[in-house]
Amino acid sequence: MYLLTIESTCDETAAAVVTERLEVLSSVVASQDELHERFHGVVPEIAARAHVERILPVIDEALRRANVELTQLDAIAVANTPGLAGSLLVGLMAAKTLCWTLNKPLIAVNHLFAHIYACKIASGEEIFPCVGLIVSGGHTSLYRCENAFTFTPLGGTIDDAAGEAFDKVA
Repeated sequence: MYLLTIESTCDETAAAVVTERLEVLSSVVASQDELHERFHGVVPEIAARAHVERILPVIDEALRRANVELTQLDAIAVANTPGLAGSLLVGLMAAKTLCWTLNKPLIAVNHLFAHIYACKIASGEEIFPCVGLIVSGGHTSLYRCENAFTFTPLGGTIDDAAGEAFDKVA
């Protein structure tokens, strides 16, 4: 089984091909750092437009590196929340178009939960149940994770994300 995954929640366009055993066959990321550097932060409209330019080449490259054809895909997963509206829209429309064209199922993924699930993929071990802490540019959240599908919020910041401080001083 082959799964194409698409990520466009903020300012990086990414695609990967993964097997049913969570083996990552390819991972391609197109950064937008150079586009946003002079603004000292991500400009949502610039990010969305860059995703439009990069999404198909990134998907093509991920498939090429994995040596997988579009017709071999069993499903397509895409980050659908949270994120920048325009950026999310580009990834979602690419995924929905491919799913419709190929008659494949679409898997909507909460991008915050994907950060926690990435620990399972990276370690190759079962991590659930666990407590997951997410500190990113837009979120600081603590979750009780019963299993891969049950995440209960325990707390988070109410004003600004701790990760934003890292972004500003980096």
